[in-house]
Amino acid sequence: MSEQSGSDELSAQRLLSGRAWDDYCEVLKLAGRAIERFADEPTALDRAEWYRFLTRLTRNGLERFVENCEPERPRLRDAPWRQSINFQSPDQDHLLAEFVDGRHAYVIRGTRGTAPYFVMASWSARQPADAGRHDWAPRGFAGLAECNPALLRTTAMLQSQAIDYDAHGNFSVLVSQEPPEGGRNWLKIDPDCVGLLIRIVYHDRTRETAPQMSIERLDEPAPRPLDAGALSTQLAKSGQLVLAYLELVRTWWQDNLAKRPNSIRFSRALYLSNGGVPDRHHGFGTWQCAKDEALVLQFTPPDCDYWIFQLCNMWQENFDNYEDGQGHVTKYRCRLEPDGSVCVVIAASDPGIGGNWIDPGGHVHGGMSLRLILIKAPPPPVTAYRLPLARLRTGGRAALRSATALVSGEVTD
Repeated sequence: MSEQSGSDELSAQRLLSGRAWDDYCEVLKLAGRAIERFADEPTALDRAEWYRFLTRLTRNGLERFVENCEPERPRLRDAPWRQSINFQSPDQDHLLAEFVDGRHAYVIRGTRGTAPYFVMASWSARQPADAGRHDWAPRGFAGLAECNPALLRTTAMLQSQAIDYDAHGNFSVLVSQEPPEGGRNWLKIDPDCVGLLIRIVYHDRTRETAPQMSIERLDEPAPRPLDAGALSTQLAKSGQLVLAYLELVRTWWQDNLAKRPNSIRFSRALYLSNGGVPDRHHGFGTWQCAKDEALVLQFTPPDCDYWIFQLCNMWQENFDNYEDGQGHVTKYRCRLEPDGSVCVVIAASDPGIGGNWIDPGGHVHGGMSLRLILIKAPPPPVTAYRLPLARLRTGGRAALRSATALVSGEVTD
């Protein structure tokens, strides 16, 4: 997408006449009605969270594309608060910089901090240069074939251990199409680059200092007034982002994950289809457990820098009780079994069998994932048992012997 598209006359006319805004509002109306595509599967809690999910996606789209996509003023901004699409880890920060295209060169300057790991990635997406010229609401979800801001493809990455730092932990990284002399401290971008994502991984936020980073264009352009054509395009992309993530959630749930409840499958292609980076294995699945039942999962984590098992709702969002330390278990905050394995107990109340109890926060189903970062071995098998909570509370772990074991964790690609 070129900056010249911002001055496109038709795009500007659509904005100044109010048509671009009307179309944006119609897209949001379409998004709200999309829950009917799930029929009666969502519970009352799921439906309430759906509408809150829409508000978060709307805020995310506007913050990313209207407020943080100015070619002259690149910024690294954390993802909007409580925006946790696609199984977002509570132990990661996500710094975003949105570009119009990859024509310019940038420099990221910062201080290392004490967080153990971060990775910078550049990506491309289906974002046409003339998005501001068109009405998107009449096209509905079919319009995602032309403009899909969530269908992200990581084109390059730079890991923190591959960066040179000075004695005080300071660093600078060139972001450009062409490498610097020597090729060090360089993040490559392609001509169709639409932005960067920096994932900062913590082991224990309370004990670690976040790295500090900023970005600027090397040619230091002067700011310019708001361009009506550019804003028309930004509104179009903001609305399409909402539809794109709703479609992502629907296809993952209905066409894939919900077909194999209480199991996890590792698919590199599925993970990378939404802007993932190949420094990890990330397995996805769905979980089902009635309020009077328990779901017990067991696995042995392989050698890796960090792992997290987490539950989410149908919409791939973290539970509200994540702020209380519930909903997830990590390598650095878990209770291991004597043999090094992990036992996770999902139930409305703690049955008292030890392990790591997760409160599903009133949910009876949702998504789950197992993320393993800088892994040095294949992902582990995951064994699941679903049984009445009362039986588990009375019989303890011996009750698992009479429950059906479901073993998953296969790697499909």
